[in-house]
Amino acid sequence: MMPNQLVGGRYQIVRALGEGGMANVYLAHDLILDRDVSLKTLRLDLATDDNTIRRFQREAMAATELVHPNIVSMYDFGEDQGIQYLVMEYVDGMDLKTYIQTNFPISHQRVIDMMEQVLSAVSAAHAGGIIHRDLKPQNILIDKQGNAKISDFGIATSRSEKAMTQTNTILGSVHYLSPEQARGGMATDKSDVYSLGIILYEMLTGRVPFEGENAVAVALKHSQDEMPSVRAYDSRIPQAMENVVLKATAKDPADRYNSVDEMGDDLRTSLLPTRADEPVFVPTSQNDTATKIIPVGDIQDATSIPKPISPIESAEPKTVDDVMQDKKKSHKGLWIFSIILVILLAGGLTSYFVIKGMNASVPNLVGKTQENAVALIQDNGLKVGTITKTTSQTVESGRVISSDPKFNSELKKGATVNILVSAGRKLLRFGDYSNEKYSSVASTLKKKGFKVKEKQQDSDSVPEGVILSQDVNAEKRVDPERTTVTFTVSSGPKKITVPDFKGKTTADFYNWANENNIKILQPDSESSESVAEGKIIKQSITAGKTAIAGDTMQVTTSTGPKKIPVTSLKGMSLTNAKKWAKNNKLTLIVKYEKSEDVAKNHVIDQSPVSGHQVIQGDSVSVIVSSGAPKKEEPASSNDDEDSSSSTPAADSTSVTESSQTKDGNE
Repeated sequence: MMPNQLVGGRYQIVRALGEGGMANVYLAHDLILDRDVSLKTLRLDLATDDNTIRRFQREAMAATELVHPNIVSMYDFGEDQGIQYLVMEYVDGMDLKTYIQTNFPISHQRVIDMMEQVLSAVSAAHAGGIIHRDLKPQNILIDKQGNAKISDFGIATSRSEKAMTQTNTILGSVHYLSPEQARGGMATDKSDVYSLGIILYEMLTGRVPFEGENAVAVALKHSQDEMPSVRAYDSRIPQAMENVVLKATAKDPADRYNSVDEMGDDLRTSLLPTRADEPVFVPTSQNDTATKIIPVGDIQDATSIPKPISPIESAEPKTVDDVMQDKKKSHKGLWIFSIILVILLAGGLTSYFVIKGMNASVPNLVGKTQENAVALIQDNGLKVGTITKTTSQTVESGRVISSDPKFNSELKKGATVNILVSAGRKLLRFGDYSNEKYSSVASTLKKKGFKVKEKQQDSDSVPEGVILSQDVNAEKRVDPERTTVTFTVSSGPKKITVPDFKGKTTADFYNWANENNIKILQPDSESSESVAEGKIIKQSITAGKTAIAGDTMQVTTSTGPKKIPVTSLKGMSLTNAKKWAKNNKLTLIVKYEKSEDVAKNHVIDQSPVSGHQVIQGDSVSVIVSSGAPKKEEPASSNDDEDSSSSTPAADSTSVTESSQTKDGNE
């Protein structure tokens, strides 16, 4: 399915999440409820298979019956243009398999906490009469808060249904399959308990207990081999915790926990100090099959031949002739025995060589080309059976991975030998990662073996860190360990370095802003002694900082030096006039005149007049009263002295007074 494709009239495909043996899973958006969902669709090559369709529908029915915080919720299911689909809760996170690989080793308490969630969910399913039958880490999802949710009830069954739909059909993932399921038996609650025990084993050790060349080999190990010790892998694991694994994975279901609740109770207390000295768990059923010691006397009694009862010996002694006759008979019997033995040995050897000639050993085929392997089989008097091809990460394409029977197996001539041939390394559909976060995608792909490179590109529409494009086609099937992908990643809108506009004109600023799509606010203005009028004094985004298209910016222009309104100085004392001039950084020019109306040392007139504006450093002229003019009547000498000493000359001589100097006349 392609992005934006609509399913069921309401579910819009966003991107692929994964592929399975039966179905493909997509992230979709529910347009009606405005929420993300997981959409599972039946694979096209299985769309007409009635058994697969029934299994797919059974998953929907099983999941809709279960409501639990640790079970993925089922929202909807249906068919669209012949495609069966399920709509489920979207869990944003990873599956437990990936979680183990990413976080191993996991603390014992964390293992218990996560397993309790899983056990609780399985308990709810069992209470509803549902057996999962395919419990494995890949079917347990872990969200970003660390909560576990079980999914994929595709082969779940009700206890009221027949567990196996076909004789000798095995359903379930072989690495987590119970022995009874591996033998084709009916799955029960205890089959799920076994799978949970294997999951617990993997969480504690980071690996599954049994590996094999193929699924059959692994299934046989589950049925026959003793469960490996988790403490042999890590001695720090408490014996009580290992016992939970051993009891859950006992070969005989009768030796396992009676329920997942019982398993949960046992696991919950496995770290308690009171259980520190707990002995190793031994299944009770082993007592019936244990080796028994039989006394030697019993063996002798059982194997001895009763001596025949002889007649009572004659009281008459044997003669020499009698003795010689007995010896002759004895020698004759020995010869007869020897002849019979030779005949038997000859016959045995003949039979051995005859049988040997009828048998053949399987040659070593591993690593041979398919052509050479076929020739070797035929040269040894054997027939070539099934040739199966499968992917292999280690064996070159066209060469034999394994044979069945194995190397050196003794077969009758004419028997068949099956071979498994490498089809080359496993190729994966690469997928489309557009509009996903680069960091998450790169991390996931690197874990799969891909080499990942990044190339930055500006984008006004795609957020920073989100993938714009990729140089590997989404549909191309590739070998992860031999593939390098380069993603073009958005660096967000283009970042623009802001210039320094101080001292420049608003026209300079406007031109730059328009070229870079910067929004302009109405310029502000203020006075400045250092910047000429009309030039820019400051800017809202500091020079050297970065901006992006659409940002808003404002500049402040100079109105020149500060304009000072001239106040009315008339009638003001010269002292106050000087203070006003000093505060406004003006030069005060003083002229004196006689005045009958204005008191001495008070301003008579000014220039410029009140209301006019000046700038700092300008001059303001004032005429100051030097007192009333002299009267005509003669004055005493003392009066003349006082007048001359306290009042400037009456001839209106001007005196320039700086605003920074003191008035010496007051």
